[in-house]
Amino acid sequence: MANSPRVVLVTGAAGGIGAAMTDALIAAGHSVAAVDRDAATLERFAKERFAKSDRVHPLLIDLTSTAACLEAVASAVAYFGRLDAVINNAGIGVSSLRPDAEANLPRIEELTAEIWDRFFAVNVRAPMLIVQAALPHMRQGGFGRIINNTTSFRTMLRVLPYGATKSALESMSAIWANELDPDGITVNVLIPGGPTDTPFIADGAGWDRAKMLRPDIMGPPACWLISDDAANYTGQRIIAARWDASLPGMQAAAKAGRAIGWPELGADAVWLQAK
Repeated sequence: MANSPRVVLVTGAAGGIGAAMTDALIAAGHSVAAVDRDAATLERFAKERFAKSDRVHPLLIDLTSTAACLEAVASAVAYFGRLDAVINNAGIGVSSLRPDAEANLPRIEELTAEIWDRFFAVNVRAPMLIVQAALPHMRQGGFGRIINNTTSFRTMLRVLPYGATKSALESMSAIWANELDPDGITVNVLIPGGPTDTPFIADGAGWDRAKMLRPDIMGPPACWLISDDAANYTGQRIIAARWDASLPGMQAAAKAGRAIGWPELGADAVWLQAK
């Protein structure tokens, strides 16, 4: 794998999937601006794993405000001098509503306007604002990678408000991939592929954690998507659980990936006909 050192901003970086990807990126020689809103988790993460490393810049930031999203990018650039890639991983799930919400899904009567707005602020608006702020730096550096953590189609069709927010991010990813392709900036989706053993899913779900996916499966595909080898790979969604690390990166991506957003469904549209 061609692996020039890059500067990567990872949101939700201090725990679960974010921590696993940050570990893998640092091991691969990259530098990480590690954004998280949980002060205790971020402090423990930075001290226990990277206390002596100048390649990890912990940023205590709550991405629910516009100013905070802009601050995340500005702080990363101020510390490292550039920004090459963004991994939009931070998210809020239904376990935040009640501990058993993964097993007993929220009904429409539970979803207040405040809950709806909070989910969209974190899961949709924050990635958009971060990408907007990061693009000038990627263009200036002549290198750009955007990786978005959405979810499975099954979840999009079953779980509110989480599924709706991730459907939006999936759509955004497909649109950005087309828009930014002339700039040589790739946009891809990376998901675990199923329930993953992290605090994102509360114990109240009642699921057997031993049967869940492990968060570290996200590391190898994330590192490959950042690599020089993935320069022409864009508009795709990779399921990390299907990533075969024994294969060369592009072969592993072909096995684990498909186009973002199920574009074949677009054939159902009755569109305007040219005269």
